[in-house]
Amino acid sequence: MKAEQITCMEENVRETVKQMLTDYLQKNGHRKTPERYAILDTIYSIKGHFDIDMLYNYMENEGHFRVSRATLYNTIILLMDANLVIKHQFGSSSQYERAYRNQTHHHMICTECGSVTEFQDENLKGAIGATKLKKFTAYHYSLYIYGICSKCASTKKKKTNNIKSK
Repeated sequence: MKAEQITCMEENVRETVKQMLTDYLQKNGHRKTPERYAILDTIYSIKGHFDIDMLYNYMENEGHFRVSRATLYNTIILLMDANLVIKHQFGSSSQYERAYRNQTHHHMICTECGSVTEFQDENLKGAIGATKLKKFTAYHYSLYIYGICSKCASTKKKKTNNIKSK
């Protein structure tokens, strides 16, 4: 795909999610504030996961709206309720990502260093897609695989070898 096609698609997504937010706010009697729209626009310009601190710094450093962390937390909750943002709990860390038009992917989480790596596997997608869920309609899912990344495994092995050689 050409760069201008991707840019046009991203603009279409941003316009669509703005309209979805407008509809949600009107339906639920919430105010349409410029901060909410600026936060939504910033989130939909980020690829992948982010936490509140990353979002705060991104908005501050990129010359976007200046908002407080409290406004970010409150708006994130509102955007989750509007099905525009997904929350992930990786150990003790909360991470978020955009929900609309986000490709299904899986997560490997290192229990040593806490790193999160996204990956896609068509066999897993197929198996989950083929699973019949009784009295339930799935919209999206998250798969978390916990283990030790190769970097931590290597470090652990070196430590073990050093202890044995002493």
